[in-house]
Amino acid sequence: MRSKRELLEAMFAGAVAAAHPAGCLPPNLPEPPARGRLVILAAGKAAGSMTQVAEARYVDLPPTRLAGLAVTRHGYGRSTRRIPVIEAGHPVPDKIGLSATRRALKIADEVDAHDLVLVLLSGGASANWIAPAAGITLEEKQATTRALLKSGAAIGEINTVRKHLSRIKGGRLTQRAHPAKVVTLAISDVPGDEPAVIGSGPTVPDPTTLADAREIVRRYRLDLPEAVTRALEQAGNETPKPGDKVFAGSDYRIVARPADALNAAAQRASAAGYECLILGDRLEGEAHAVAAEQARLALGLRAERRHAVILSGGELTVTLRGKGRGGPNQEFALALAIHLNGAEGVAALAADTDGTDGGSGRPDDPAGAFIDATTLSRARAAGLDPAAFLADNNSTGFFNAISDLFRPGPTFTNVTDFRAIVVDRP
Repeated sequence: MRSKRELLEAMFAGAVAAAHPAGCLPPNLPEPPARGRLVILAAGKAAGSMTQVAEARYVDLPPTRLAGLAVTRHGYGRSTRRIPVIEAGHPVPDKIGLSATRRALKIADEVDAHDLVLVLLSGGASANWIAPAAGITLEEKQATTRALLKSGAAIGEINTVRKHLSRIKGGRLTQRAHPAKVVTLAISDVPGDEPAVIGSGPTVPDPTTLADAREIVRRYRLDLPEAVTRALEQAGNETPKPGDKVFAGSDYRIVARPADALNAAAQRASAAGYECLILGDRLEGEAHAVAAEQARLALGLRAERRHAVILSGGELTVTLRGKGRGGPNQEFALALAIHLNGAEGVAALAADTDGTDGGSGRPDDPAGAFIDATTLSRARAAGLDPAAFLADNNSTGFFNAISDLFRPGPTFTNVTDFRAIVVDRP
């Protein structure tokens, strides 16, 4: 029988495979236009692999009929023959992303009614496609991004603000490409699979408003640059809405969802003889609070002598109060270990399916962390206080010290946070 850690890694691998472009993209690729060009514009953590797969389908088109550009996170580039792939900053945008986005917008401005614009979208596009609204510098947009990420706001709220400070998000890419037909193929990484939230919805109407963005700033008491505050008051920064003619004839398809990843993981757990409880792919909230809830559930299953796996997805948040390092998955894992308090027979993995969780933006940042019945005892034997690390938001430091960080490297997709708790009978 495989170990719990081997089972957890196998479930994670199954979740990633279910959302990889190699499997989910080819059946959805459109036919090239009869007369015009096929223009591929891609952004996000899966942009390199999505472009690689799409290019293989269209590589025989004449040079005059295939063009485009992809922007992905540093370390997530893939080898291509025709469509350039540029690596840029994430989660905080950088100058490379700014330059690449300008190129993407120029390409969109030059298409005509005979062309087909194929947009390949995945989580991370909000940072990779960076085109600040008039009057906002890159540095001011970076400061805004940092403030949003530290605030504890949900991804939909973060993207509502982003969309109203951009020249490409919130439907504006389709606006720039009009009258060309725009087909978007997206890998969803957000709870609810809402197109207006995935990558900040660059190709779809935006139901949110400037007033919504201002309310989010007020609610989280964000200290933003003055130019950003002014921009959120300017009517010209309102996004195109449902019913706008620029969206007529456009097509949007989600090719992989968080639910697909969790179902694939559940199949591997079932094959190993475990009962599966899927809590859903839309979980949101503070990582430490969700961990407390799931610890209670796991302990309840253990008390009932159940042989089970608890699976969940969704985007958790961390409101930064300390000075440490670590994303929501690592913080969830640390809080879960504390609440389980060394319960025998329980082990877990919390990790981001893109291969990195928070961190410095490097491709070798950890994706998450493992815990088991020995986590707290090993930590205390090493002189570590788990509660102190949690209070300092330093989950990376904690798990690094006991060699329980999970580092799969870039997965070249991005579909959901992955959390699995294995409960064996005591």
